[in-house]
Amino acid sequence: MRPTLFPTALFLHKPLCIAMLACCAAGCAIGPDYQRPDTTTPAAYKEAQGWVVAAPADALARGPWWQLFKDPQLDQLAAAVEVSNQNVAAAAAAYAQARALVAQQRGAMFPTVSLTGNAGRNGGSGALRTGDSYSLGIGASWEPDVWGRLGRNVDNANASAQASAADLASARLSAQGELAVNYLSLRQTDAQRALLQETVAAYQRVVQITRNRYSAGIAAKTDVLQAETQLANAQSDDLGLARQRTVYEHAIAVLIGKSPSEFTLPAAIWQPTVPEVPVGVPSTLLQRRPDIAAAERRMAAANEQIGIAKSGYFPSLGLNASYGSSASRVADLFSVSNLVWSLGLSAVQTLFNAGVTGAKVEGAQAGYDQTVARYRQTVLTAFQNVEDELTAARVLEQQLALRRQASQAADEAEQKMLNRYKAGQVSYTEVATVQASALSARRALVQAQADRQTTAVALIQSLGGSWDAGRVENKNRADVKNE
Repeated sequence: MRPTLFPTALFLHKPLCIAMLACCAAGCAIGPDYQRPDTTTPAAYKEAQGWVVAAPADALARGPWWQLFKDPQLDQLAAAVEVSNQNVAAAAAAYAQARALVAQQRGAMFPTVSLTGNAGRNGGSGALRTGDSYSLGIGASWEPDVWGRLGRNVDNANASAQASAADLASARLSAQGELAVNYLSLRQTDAQRALLQETVAAYQRVVQITRNRYSAGIAAKTDVLQAETQLANAQSDDLGLARQRTVYEHAIAVLIGKSPSEFTLPAAIWQPTVPEVPVGVPSTLLQRRPDIAAAERRMAAANEQIGIAKSGYFPSLGLNASYGSSASRVADLFSVSNLVWSLGLSAVQTLFNAGVTGAKVEGAQAGYDQTVARYRQTVLTAFQNVEDELTAARVLEQQLALRRQASQAADEAEQKMLNRYKAGQVSYTEVATVQASALSARRALVQAQADRQTTAVALIQSLGGSWDAGRVENKNRADVKNE
């Protein structure tokens, strides 16, 4: 039976082995343990009075949030963002890179084993005779994590990977939100154009009426000119909306990873659906918003950097072992008499480096303080976003009711004034004024409906969409464990 390295080494160097095991057993993680800093979290949103209270199985948690708008075309486009948007693809690649770094740092905690071999011939004249030499050996090196530096490297990489996962969720949510706003704005533009085309048709009829009245000597030439001016302005506004629609269409194409020349979105009937968005309590925002989760994970990574820097105050320990054979013939390589082995413990302690280690510790502490400030600012900004969108949603709902009343009144006034003009009771100037007011009221009503939709998108984004920090973090840990 061939002798093995490690049992022999442990028997012959029992004192050395005991010393190494004692060092490993005494190992401890140097540096502060991570605790999430406290943040000011209100008990309720100030602007959420009368708003929908979120339930554990609320609509945002059951599936993609854009389905709340009940638009099949939007559902199809939003799904394409996740697989085709280049910003999302870049964030996904960054997340994959971060996961690979976790596996790399985890591998540093295990021994490195290497196999070496050599074959050569030496020759010379006189007393130096020609001969062959062969060697074969296996070696291993391991740095025991006595001070916790390697473990903190792993924790640092893992926290960074979780922050990258949150960045990916942020990129996805941002792209999906931008797509939803552009799509809803495009459909609102379709509605505005349909409204203007109806108005243009009505103005054309009025132009014909004024021309007939002018030909009959009932109306002045100025009536015809005013009617034609009003018609031309409406037609010009329709062209402006057509240009704006193409801008939205091009933006949607880029968001789903297509060239604008390859993408066309036909006009369709606009469904101004405004979903009821459950807002929950402010404390849930810390788990739902991916940007908050990313900032919190970066704090955890920065905290590990403090421990890594502090480990520089302590000696670096290493274990090295080798086992091999050297002979002049290949057949003799496996002879017991030619076998050699070695086992050693090394320690390196920095005695003087002009305060470099202390500076690294101070820098790591300052970096951590910076991430804490950014985390707290991110939380405050998130609460501000929600409060702003809640205010906007409430005000726009009230404005919509008033816009609808104004539009109905303006329509009635327009019809009555046109009847009076046909009867010769008023001048066309009065008709033109009322018509302009009616068109403005109709367009304002459509805009109010669109604003409520885009505000709902913004509110959903400010609440974190359908993203779940705990689910992503657990998945990330499982992925790293399986690698």
